[in-house]
Amino acid sequence: MENIKQTYTCPMHPEVIRNEPGLCPGCGMALIPKTSAAKEDKPDGYDISELSHKNHEAAMPARHSLGDGGTNPQMAKKMEQDMRRRFWVSFLLSIPIFLYSPVGEKVLGLVLFSPISINWLLLILTTPIVFWTGSIFITGTYYSLKARKLNMSVLIATGVLAAYLFSVLLTLLRPESETFYEAAALLVTFVLFGHWMEMKSRRGTSDALRALFDLVPPQARVVRDGREVSVPSSEIIHNDIVVLRPGDKVPVDGIVTEGESAIDESLVTGESIPVSKKNGDKVIGGSVNQTGTVKFKATQVGSETVLAHIIKLVETAQNSKAPGQRIADTAAGWLVVVAVGSGLAAFFGWYFGAGAGLLTALTFAISTVVIACPDALGLATPTAVAVGTGIGAKHNILIKDAATLENTSRINAIILDKTGTLTEGRPKVTDVVALNGFNEHDVLRYEASLEAGSNHPLSKSIFEETVKRNALPLEPIENFESIAGYGLKARIAGKIVFAGKEKLLQNNGIATEPMRNVLDQLAGEGKTLSLLAVDGIFAGVVAAADPPRPNSKKTVAALKKLGMEVVMITGDHAKVAEGVGKELGIDRVFAEVLPEDKAKYVKKLQSEGKFTAMVGDGINDAPALAQADIGIAIGAGTDVAIETGNIVLMKSDPYDIVAALRLSKATVTKMKQNLFWAAIYNLLAIPVAAGVFYNSLGWSLRPEISALLMSASSIIVATNAVLLKRVEPGLKK
Repeated sequence: MENIKQTYTCPMHPEVIRNEPGLCPGCGMALIPKTSAAKEDKPDGYDISELSHKNHEAAMPARHSLGDGGTNPQMAKKMEQDMRRRFWVSFLLSIPIFLYSPVGEKVLGLVLFSPISINWLLLILTTPIVFWTGSIFITGTYYSLKARKLNMSVLIATGVLAAYLFSVLLTLLRPESETFYEAAALLVTFVLFGHWMEMKSRRGTSDALRALFDLVPPQARVVRDGREVSVPSSEIIHNDIVVLRPGDKVPVDGIVTEGESAIDESLVTGESIPVSKKNGDKVIGGSVNQTGTVKFKATQVGSETVLAHIIKLVETAQNSKAPGQRIADTAAGWLVVVAVGSGLAAFFGWYFGAGAGLLTALTFAISTVVIACPDALGLATPTAVAVGTGIGAKHNILIKDAATLENTSRINAIILDKTGTLTEGRPKVTDVVALNGFNEHDVLRYEASLEAGSNHPLSKSIFEETVKRNALPLEPIENFESIAGYGLKARIAGKIVFAGKEKLLQNNGIATEPMRNVLDQLAGEGKTLSLLAVDGIFAGVVAAADPPRPNSKKTVAALKKLGMEVVMITGDHAKVAEGVGKELGIDRVFAEVLPEDKAKYVKKLQSEGKFTAMVGDGINDAPALAQADIGIAIGAGTDVAIETGNIVLMKSDPYDIVAALRLSKATVTKMKQNLFWAAIYNLLAIPVAAGVFYNSLGWSLRPEISALLMSASSIIVATNAVLLKRVEPGLKK
């Protein structure tokens, strides 16, 4: 089978390339896939069933354990455990190093016994910290310099190795002199602690993903060779017949072939009410069978399933870069140059300019390089993006990438499709008006007979009303003709029957003006009308209304409160559209718009200088969704919606639009806060570390204190991003 073989790279150090997943030697982050064409025995990506197979976690193939975005819970846990182990080893060794150091002696007044020279003891204790726990920074520096790039690893390794190697030189040449071993050890320790806290906060954002991974059962029942057997969900193949008993989780997507049941799809689509399933209906992997026993044919397996697409979407979003991050990356690159330049300037300024000793000059130089490390700047937006997309996924709001998450906050005009978005999408007959000697049963029977072969929602509602009023049986029809955009025509019991829009009757010479008041009144109430004519006589009208969703009016009011211009677009008659718009509080309505023309109206708003969002069902609204600055697909447990919209609202609740906007605005606020604190911190700290205020105010920072402060800035940024979770309770208020 043709397939894709993965190589893996680090998002922070793209020069690092491996054939297997793992951790970046430069920063400890998970390597993410970098695709190259090859052949392999399984499809590209991951098998979601295999990922969820808890009994085989230890034996899980490496490429499956990572997934496509590097946010698989097992990998995240492995990353955190490795960084935690490095930190604790470094921390425990740093305690005696600090106590035996000149700082311990001068600050704490400690005079401790040592069986050998103190500097030799410090050398023995510091070496494993530098070359094992801190090896990720040294190897990261190698790869960065090899690629002719300067990054955070270069700064950290420069500070650590400068302090360590200079101390080793002093130990060899002047064994009793003051050294910097504690600076090297504590720098590694504090930076490792910052990285550990960052990974801990990142892993905390994957709760929604872990829940999604766990939706697929490890085992499933399938029919093989005429008998029912239990197999791992990862071994289900196309066209397998899968058996679901009450309480079973659905392992893959498929079509029901036998039996009836109610299936709870809330964990996948957000719909709280179990959905009745019978022969021919689709089932979604990750949902839960409630009552009956059913069999279904597997149609999408592994990475093809809706659930796998959702997980891939969330992973991609959490690993993508927001527009603001590109600015931060550029700033961080320049800050590395500033840091190295400032360190050199501090050294030469103190050693040659001020005539200070080598020890003093080197102290200021190392402190400057360490404090200028843009670690916090690199974390500023990725941590906020990871938390924001995780919160969205938890609330069935799937945001495709970081750019969408950021740009959603810029929306100032939002276009809402009426049918299926603001309304239920299932019209119900509200009025049956009989005219010219016909009765209501006649009108319904003719209408239902003509509409019997149609899947249009209005046709279904007419048939349901006919059954409800006991107006059966239907009449046989002949010479059926569908007149696009207008309605239907057929011969029923020897009579020519028309049913559809008013224009259909008018085009065939049938007068409708005598009933103008009735037609205008029904249309003014936001109802859709189907006019019936039998043998040239206007026989009656069937009126149906597509009721608004419970939260539609609340949604419109909330969007206006957020400063949005709210527009409704629909293919319905202008009077119907205006009636619905008036009921919901929407002032600007585009009516009688064909699906292929909706994109033109999106362009119209864009030409007015508006940053637009289009909200639709992801199928017939696809062109408009693509044209809008942000496309939002609503009510969609379907592949089409996932592929079409920038944001997918898995529930059919329009108020999730408001939640998505609030989440975006809150996330962007956190990004800006993080960028500010990360940048201002470095800019203010560099002069202090370089000793600019030492002679006038006595301010100075030893390298180990600089390391502590630099690490603290990273922790502050990561913690601030996690605080984004505080907006969660208010998303849907």
